Amino acid sequence: MSPINGALPITLYWVAVLVLAVGCLAAIGIAHWRKRNRIIVIAAALLAVDLVLVSIPSPESPIWVSIALGILAMAIAVLGGGIASNYVLKLSTRGLVRPGLFGGIIVTEPERFGNSLRANAGEQHEVLRGGRTIGYLERFATAGTLIAGFPEAVAVIIAIKGVGRFTELAAAEARERFIIGTFTSLTWATSSAALFHFAML
Repeated sequence: MSPINGALPITLYWVAVLVLAVGCLAAIGIAHWRKRNRIIVIAAALLAVDLVLVSIPSPESPIWVSIALGILAMAIAVLGGGIASNYVLKLSTRGLVRPGLFGGIIVTEPERFGNSLRANAGEQHEVLRGGRTIGYLERFATAGTLIAGFPEAVAVIIAIKGVGRFTELAAAEARERFIIGTFTSLTWATSSAALFHFAML
């Protein structure tokens, strides 16, 4: 039973939910435009407030609200997760990891691999290339499957990404970046999808 009753309070409730979602997306857009990842903190705060709002037992949403919230949730998931991941990675690595030319990072080949010496030990090369594009696809797939009601597919998404990156994780900084980036990206995508899911309950 929803505590919100009456046509006007229900309308104001859904307008507030949509305004917060639009504000979150606007903050993400500003972060992209101004190249300032720290603005993602504002977007995260707006998303959190919106999640609290939709977690209240809510009246049935009109179809236009469902459609708008679904589109906004997908946009927030896909566009915001990359900025959030970059921001968290910069905080965790203190900006000491060198970016590569193709979206990855520059690492030094480990001296040993298992019990044998590597022929190219000490050589620097780029790993985790294409991370931005993979992140967009990962968050799109994650949010899409959650919104569609198939949370089991998230395990498949994680498995595909892990298998695809396995050979690039010899260096400690690559493993750290992979784990932190993936967890941040998935957390952002699932939180965005939860915005739609809770609103539809």
